Amino acid sequence: MPLLSSISTSKLSGLFIACGVVWAALITYLVHSFGFFWLTAIIDGLVSSILLAAACWLINNNLRYYQPGKGSYINLLIWCLALAGISTAGCRWILPYVVNDKIYTNFLAQSLVIRFLGDFMAIGWMAMISILWYSQLDHKETEKRRAEAEKLARDAELYNLRQQLQPHFLFNSLNSINALIGFKPEKAREMIHQLSDFLRGTLKKDDQLLVPLKDELQHLNLYLDIEKVRFGHRLETEISCDKHCDEAILPTMLLQPIVENAIKFGLYDTTENVTISIRAEIENGQLIIMVQNPYDPQTSRPKGTGFGLRGVQRRLYLLFARNDLMETHANDNIFTTIIKIPQVA
Repeated sequence: MPLLSSISTSKLSGLFIACGVVWAALITYLVHSFGFFWLTAIIDGLVSSILLAAACWLINNNLRYYQPGKGSYINLLIWCLALAGISTAGCRWILPYVVNDKIYTNFLAQSLVIRFLGDFMAIGWMAMISILWYSQLDHKETEKRRAEAEKLARDAELYNLRQQLQPHFLFNSLNSINALIGFKPEKAREMIHQLSDFLRGTLKKDDQLLVPLKDELQHLNLYLDIEKVRFGHRLETEISCDKHCDEAILPTMLLQPIVENAIKFGLYDTTENVTISIRAEIENGQLIIMVQNPYDPQTSRPKGTGFGLRGVQRRLYLLFARNDLMETHANDNIFTTIIKIPQVA
């Protein structure tokens, strides 16, 4: 079956034609070896091969649209016997009209059993090859449809994950703009411009799956600028990347929900200044990104659905089929999120 799957349809058709020519040549040689003229032998070979080719075409064409089940092979055997009988009968009735020779007619009658067995074996081989060929095609077609369905489902889920992240951030930003309008209109206008730039960049990224780290950090800085307008001097960030990391790739907009989670648990339950640290490096063929934020285990209780980090982990699994690409640790009042992005060589 693997051999059949590697042969194209045109090559397989050429192979069958070649087999037909060889079969005709073999019949011609055998008839001539019994003392008949070459013309008689050639006519016998051509007529016998044409009738056999027609029978093989019929069995092949039927098996293209009908694949016998496990209990239906007896029907296939009957088809082969019937087609072999029809092919042999055709030789019996057509050849005497073409070759008007009584000795040849007697020879033809005596050779019918051998002809029937030969036709049956040839048609049987054709049936077996057709079953294997069309079963392989059906299997490949099924696998292709399944792969396409899985890809569509995966892309839809990735899209939904990203769409669920946007409204949460947008509502927070609009609430902050509303709060700033009354006493800090300049800050509100600045935040509107920053939000507009951020959303414009988000729309541009909708059709991208993987982006360089430098582009992701540039987009992340737009988000951080908005958050700094919201929280003022209380929010500080430290971003450090290995010089080899700029062209490393990662899923687009992967860092925003991680940093948003860090800001949420680092700033919401304190009035002190908070520093969010983002570090990236290449190690063992992976881009490793570490996001750290301070937190108070006494006051930092999970709020909301916790969708941000779960959404990131789900995206990583859908893209790389691995569950070990994100880790979280809480030690010494520091919450750490580590993500690992395999790099394509």
